[in-house]
Amino acid sequence: MDLGLSFTYVFQDKDWVKKILFGAVAFLIVLVGWIPLLGWVIEIARRVIRQDPEPLADWSDLGKLFTLGLKGCVIIILAALLPGILAIPYAILGSISNNSETIFTIYSVCYGCFSILYGILIALAIPASLGILADTDQLGNALNPSKIFSLVRAAPAAYILAFLGAFVANIIGELGTILCGIGFIATMSYASAIIGPLYGQAYRQASAATLQNPISTV
Repeated sequence: MDLGLSFTYVFQDKDWVKKILFGAVAFLIVLVGWIPLLGWVIEIARRVIRQDPEPLADWSDLGKLFTLGLKGCVIIILAALLPGILAIPYAILGSISNNSETIFTIYSVCYGCFSILYGILIALAIPASLGILADTDQLGNALNPSKIFSLVRAAPAAYILAFLGAFVANIIGELGTILCGIGFIATMSYASAIIGPLYGQAYRQASAATLQNPISTV
């Protein structure tokens, strides 16, 4: 897992400036611009996995990137669903009488502990799931828990690095706000071009480790 490579990967493409700018334009599309941008991340991960000689995907097939991004959205939304469901009784307990204060406190502690553990789990699982989607283009495979966690178990360090690298990339994206809007969308596009290689590298390493030390995914 070469963390530094992910931050310089974009510059290996001779048309990187044009592609980053197209990504920025796509991000400007009201409400849905982040969907094709997510699809672009997944497509870049696919190119890393398959060692494509053209590092960055172009934007000529926006529909394909939009569809790929929608599949990625399904993964992310489903991952966030469980904490949302468990937050419902938390909200209900918080709104009823003080007689339930003890129950509310116990539930709050349990919910807080669960949220922390689940957050760590999802931080590793989402990159693995998106890597499966990038490689197979099959949403069903990408949502298969046994396949996801076999990858994470095979190369946990790679997915930790992928998460940390993506965190730094998002900070870089947010720093663009200093440049008043236009800088923000350009750096968000660049951040996306960092995250794709991170997820692709982690998937390649985990897949190789899984082949060397097979783990049942039944």
